[in-house]
Amino acid sequence: MHDPYKALYIHVPFCKQRCRYCDFATQAVDPSSPLIREYVDHVILEIRRAGKQGLLSQVETVYLGGGTPSYIGLGALTEIMYILGLSMHLTDQVECTMEANPDSLTERMVNDLWALGVNRLSIGVQSFDDNVLRTLGRVHDAQAARRAVEIAHGRFQNVSVDLMCGIPGQSAESFRQSLRTAIELGVTHVSVYPLAIEPGTPFDELVSRGAMPEPDDDVEAEHMRIAAQELAQAGFERYEVANYAKPGFQSRHNTAYWTGKPYLGIGPSAATMTQNAQRRMRKQDDVITDDLDARQMRVEDVMLGMRMSQGVSEETLSRACELAPELREVMEGLVERGLVRHCDDRWQPTERGWLCGNELYGAIFDVAP
Repeated sequence: MHDPYKALYIHVPFCKQRCRYCDFATQAVDPSSPLIREYVDHVILEIRRAGKQGLLSQVETVYLGGGTPSYIGLGALTEIMYILGLSMHLTDQVECTMEANPDSLTERMVNDLWALGVNRLSIGVQSFDDNVLRTLGRVHDAQAARRAVEIAHGRFQNVSVDLMCGIPGQSAESFRQSLRTAIELGVTHVSVYPLAIEPGTPFDELVSRGAMPEPDDDVEAEHMRIAAQELAQAGFERYEVANYAKPGFQSRHNTAYWTGKPYLGIGPSAATMTQNAQRRMRKQDDVITDDLDARQMRVEDVMLGMRMSQGVSEETLSRACELAPELREVMEGLVERGLVRHCDDRWQPTERGWLCGNELYGAIFDVAP
């Protein structure tokens, strides 16, 4: 027996073309490819099965990610959302997010998705600078990105954009202007991701043969500081290491991952996390990727909490220390190193802790084995 799922992720593994930095489980196909039809039929079957088994009865957030969900077309998305609405309580209280790219988001799609129960759009802008977009291998330009956000606002108040930083050739001023453009367009949520070179990607090949420099840690840190400054001045709150939101517009789905809520994945390569008081298990493509006992679960809860601006409470830390008493000494050491602050009843990451995330998270999770 496991705790009920609180979040549902539906993976859409198709794009118009793969970006040069992308290592996600996605493929570029023609919009008329039979692979899309096969995928939709499979997802509908899985949603129906999950609904009949009662697995969706307590789901609080839904997320259609990818890939590019908007790329498979309004007809396919309508089928998926219709079956989803029949299989669970897709009410206004359920946060339902769909990712979209500027090249495939249309006004009709926005109107129909809103009517079908989607209430949050996350648009993969990455930059409002055409030169940066060409470097990344994106299929849209800055004008299309602006237009997509404007179209989204025709129905949606809750609109998020993704922006990338630390990209070779991207100046601090270019990144700053992308942030300001997003703010001017009235988005309510911004995710900021430093570029990472992933194995097997075109960027990895370019770096390997010296045709492109590796991302500069100092430049990425500078860009992240610019994001924090610009977004704070515009009324955004940084609630997680890479995420900023206007008050009331934090992503409940993303927060579910960082606060240990069980989630169900449907679609190719979608991950599922099940847990009870004794065990937490993650699997992907029917392969178990994590299998944690009670001690490891409690330590992981502290580690994940350090991704959030609110950190973890003394109660959460004390509960973890019941099974892993050495964790308290580790946390006190992180305070001495300037990666964590201990204020009142909470342990919270510092700005330096976020910038040195691998050091912070690694030190905590080293306690788990």
